[in-house]
Parts: sequence; structure tokens; C-alpha cells
Amino acid sequence: MKPSIDIKKKIVFILAVLELALIVLAGRVFYIQAFKGDELQKMAYEQQTRDRLITPERGEILDRNMVGLAVSETVASVSVIHSQIKDEEEVAKVLSERLQLDYNTVLQKVSKKVALERIKTKVKKEEADAIRAINLPGVVVDEDIKRVYPYSTLASQVLGFVGKDNQGIIGLEAKYEQYLKGAPGKILTETDVRGRELPQGRSYRQPPVPGYNLVTSLDVVLQEYAEQTIEKTVEAKSAKRGAIIIINPQNGEILAMANKPDFDLNDPFTINDPDLAAIWDTLSEKEQSDSLNQMWRNFSLNDTYEPGSTFKIVTSAAGLEENVVKVDSVFSCSGSVTVGGRQIKCWRYPRAHGGETFVEGVQNSCNPVFMEIASRLGADKFYEYLIKYGFHEKTGVDLPGEAAGIMYKPDKIGPVELATMSFGQSLTITPIQLLRAASATVNGGRLVTPHFGVQLIDDKGETVETFQYEQGRQVISKETSETMKLVLESVVFSGTGHKTYIPGYRVGGKTATSEKLPRRSGKYIASFLAFAPAENPQVMALVLIDEPQGVYYGGAIGGPVMKELLENALPYLNIKPEYSQEESGLPEAVRVLVPDVRGLTGQEAKKILTGEGLTVETAGEGDVVTGQFPLPGETLNLNAKVVIYLRKSDEMT
Repeated sequence: MKPSIDIKKKIVFILAVLELALIVLAGRVFYIQAFKGDELQKMAYEQQTRDRLITPERGEILDRNMVGLAVSETVASVSVIHSQIKDEEEVAKVLSERLQLDYNTVLQKVSKKVALERIKTKVKKEEADAIRAINLPGVVVDEDIKRVYPYSTLASQVLGFVGKDNQGIIGLEAKYEQYLKGAPGKILTETDVRGRELPQGRSYRQPPVPGYNLVTSLDVVLQEYAEQTIEKTVEAKSAKRGAIIIINPQNGEILAMANKPDFDLNDPFTINDPDLAAIWDTLSEKEQSDSLNQMWRNFSLNDTYEPGSTFKIVTSAAGLEENVVKVDSVFSCSGSVTVGGRQIKCWRYPRAHGGETFVEGVQNSCNPVFMEIASRLGADKFYEYLIKYGFHEKTGVDLPGEAAGIMYKPDKIGPVELATMSFGQSLTITPIQLLRAASATVNGGRLVTPHFGVQLIDDKGETVETFQYEQGRQVISKETSETMKLVLESVVFSGTGHKTYIPGYRVGGKTATSEKLPRRSGKYIASFLAFAPAENPQVMALVLIDEPQGVYYGGAIGGPVMKELLENALPYLNIKPEYSQEESGLPEAVRVLVPDVRGLTGQEAKKILTGEGLTVETAGEGDVVTGQFPLPGETLNLNAKVVIYLRKSDEMT
């Protein structure tokens, strides 16, 4: 019997619907495979596996001689996987005892129904191995990295430190985070739907990628010289703080940047002020945070100040460049000048310098001379040089938080403002801005970019990237720069900077004593800027002492500090002294080879060192010399200082 027409229609309809369904199903399968496959595969993979991150080894921060300033140490982290724990109380008891943690705190973490809960990070390898050997279900021990700073407080505001997650917080650690951090690895484990590890499941380890090592321009030896020198000065003068910056004026490489007070990089959240520490628990969270930020602050580039007479370098260079003054131009100082109805005094007031040439005016740091030069330049031209020297902008130094100078706008510069700006008042700049300007003044007239970063190297020592710093604009001519070197050299040889005179070396420089705002507060910043050798400057240094007690003049305080610094730094940098006939008979012309006194008793070491004509300073307590600075084999001037580090013999076993 043949099917009726209606049945045939129904069959055709059903077949059509089935065919359409198959087409839709095929389309859906195609869509899932083509467009959703990766996503669904990832979801299935995540459901069937658990991954634990492996902290990558953070790249080291090295000095220019490959000495480690910030290094990484392999440690471990201890965690728990709740779904695999059989006895929460037993796990909490063992971990709290082994890790020296509060039992209730650990039990609370162990009881959390999460995939993975960290109990403690930065666990020493021996402790981690002991926990791993117990083989407690649900307890996992993974690789971890701990940041270590071998020199503790050295260059603390420059290097910075990392947080618990090994991420840089301040300093070079933060600035170069993207290069130092590396990429984390993973441990992948197959699990069931409840997150429990499968008995026969497989584990995969994706190794972490270590970060690159940062090679800096810092020199550990020069940094130690700078820190020892400024720390001693701050203590002796009961000063609020102090800083020494050493830079190569030819290329902007910063060789040392020492700020005192500093802090321990291995314990950066412990306040270094005893008075604050005594009331720390009574402070609010904001007050604690503000205090820590102040301790971490690098005032060599984060804060501005009125530079005082060191700024006369800029006024002098601008005057020579614009031909409004020559080296033999004659001036007259009566002790003060009346400008716009206001009496502005020379530092020597009520005494006067009388008649003097431009060079003598610089040597005497005579304010009326610089007021006259600025007047001849005029406000617009003077302001033009402020812009040329870059006081309106950041220097580009590779550290976070750099400030820029604060100056009057051109239309606000009247006769009084112009006069006071000429000798470093009525404007504020950062110490690093001053160094950049002074570098340009003596290096042939080119602005440089102050910097620390030199290159990146991998864990095999291969160079990955060398940082390039563009040569800045020409601020003054080479001829003016040559003249300024001679003028500033005369300040050290014959002027206010004479206490920095070092036989055998041609040193140029400028002193400054700037009164802090508000005026007549009795608070000053004493400073000294110097460079050597004057004929071809290879090193420039700035000494700042903030609020010294007692004598506060830059020449009186900063001069001896700068001399001590350069007497150590110049021979170390292999800058050879060249003695004149008059200097050859001086004690400073005698050079002494540093003997090796390590391993001797302190008394024996002192006898040998003083016998060679060297002075001795001790650090630490004990009877055995475990280290010395400078190292054996270096040559020093007669009467130069050697530091010996002492420890007790019974602590060395």
C-alpha cells in the first residue's frame, strides 16, 4: 500500500527538520571548534589542573665593577591546599611550631576553603627541607626568592628595596622593575573536580625566567668614601642631614650618591629616628606612612633648595658668554647695593671688598659683583640662561620622584628679584640640577643627563642592552667653558675654597652658604661644589650639610669635607698627582702602599699601619681584623686614613 500524500508530506517535513537540525548542529560544532575551542580547552584544563606560581629570580643590581649591591637568595614558601588536608589541627600545629608562628593564626589560614593559601614566604632552605620531609598531606613547599642587600645601608635611597611580592618600591628597584623582575614559572598538577590531586596524575614544571642584571655607574668604593665622609660631618656638626654626590661631568654617570641619615635596606620598615621609634605605636597609620616616606626620601633629587653662591657659576658663565664681563673687568664693593629701594648686602657687610676684578669677585664670592653682572644681562637674558641650563625641567635622572626647579616667571622678575637670583636666592633647584649645570659649565658647554643605569646583562654575563643618553644642548661656548675652569680653579687656589687645595691636583670649585626660609631663621645649608683635574674634569662632587650647628659657612665646613673626599677619590680613580717644584717637598707628595693587615690583631694592625705613615680608624668590636678599607695594594697619601673592621675571635669559629 502506497503512503498517502499527507504521509509523504509529513516524512518530507520530518526529514527537512532533521536535515536542518543536522546543519545547525554541524554549524554549532564548527563554531565551537573554530571560535570557542581554545577558550573551552583552557577552561577544561583549569578545571582538571592546579597551578602554583614559582617566583623568578630577580636580577641583581651591580656596581660598575660587577660588585653586587642588591642580590637574590633562594628560599622557599610554605602553603596549604585545603582539599588535600586530612587533619587541619595537626597541620596547623606542625607549621606553627616549625615556622614559629601563632597557632590560631595558622589554623585560621589552614581552615580557609580556598585552592591555595600561603602560610609563610621567605622561609630558609633548611627549615623548608625539614617541613618537606614530614610529608604532611596538603602542605606544599615551593621555591621562593628573597632580596638581600649585602651592604645594608649603602646607597639606600638610590637602590631602593622590594616588597613582599618582590616588586620594587622605590629607587632603582622601582625604576628598572620591568627588567629586573623576570617572569614567574608554574608547577602544574592534575586534579579531580574537587581539586584533589590525582594519585596517578602527572605534574609539569614550567621554569621561571630570571630577570636581567642591572649594571650601574655606582662605584662601591667611592660610595663608601662618600658615606663615611658625610656621616662623620653630619654627626660632628649635629646637622639635620647631609649629602654627597659624585658625578662624571663629561657623560653624566653618577659614581656615588650618599644621603645621611639613611636606613637599612634589609629592614626598610623600621624607622631610623630613635625619638619616633619610641612613640611609633601611638602614631596613626598615616603618620607612620608619612614618616617612612620621609626616611626613604632622596633629597638629592626629590627636594629643592636655594643654592646660594654655588649658583654664581651660572651667572658668571652667562656674563662671559654674553660679553657683559671679562676676566679683568673691574668692580667696586662698598659692602652693599641698594636696588629698587632695598639694601642688599654682601656677605662681608659691614666690611667691603673694595676694588676688585671679576676673577677676584668670584674668588671672594662678592654679591655686588654678581648683581652687577645680572643687571648688565637684564632680566630677559638672565632668564634665557636659566632655561638654557634646564632649571625649569627635570634632568631625566633615572630615579623616581625627581623635582624641577621653582623660579619666577619672566614678567615677575623685577630689579630686586634679578639681583637676589644672581647670587642664588629667590629661586630653588635640586642638587642634581646644580650638578648638571656645573658639569655643562666645565665640560665644554654641553648639558649631560645624570644617570645610574649603564647596561643590562643576562645570567650568563652577556650584554642584553646598553642604555643610551642623548647629548644635551650646547649651553655656552667651549671658550667660555675653558675660561670658567680657570676662574673656578682660582677659587680653590686663592679664594674662599682654599681649604680644598690638594698638592699635586688642580681643583676647581665654589663654596656656598645659603640661608633657609624664612629669613633670619638662623638655619643654613653649607655646600661646596668641586671638580678635578681642573684642566680636564673627570670627577665633580657636591657636598651639602643641612642646618649645621656652630660655624655654618660653606668654605669652613664644606672645604675640609671636600678635601678629604677628593684625597681618597682621585688616587682611587687613578688620576695621578703632578707636583710643582714648590709642592714636591710637601708631605702630601709622599705616596704609601697600603699593607695587608687582615687576620692580624687590632693592635698589630695599628702598629703596622701607623708605621707606614697612615692613620687608623676602627669599626666594630673585637680583637681580630676581618677586613680593611682601602684594600691592600692601593696607594694613599701620607697620613691618609685606613679603616679596619674588627670582630671577636670566638665569633669566627
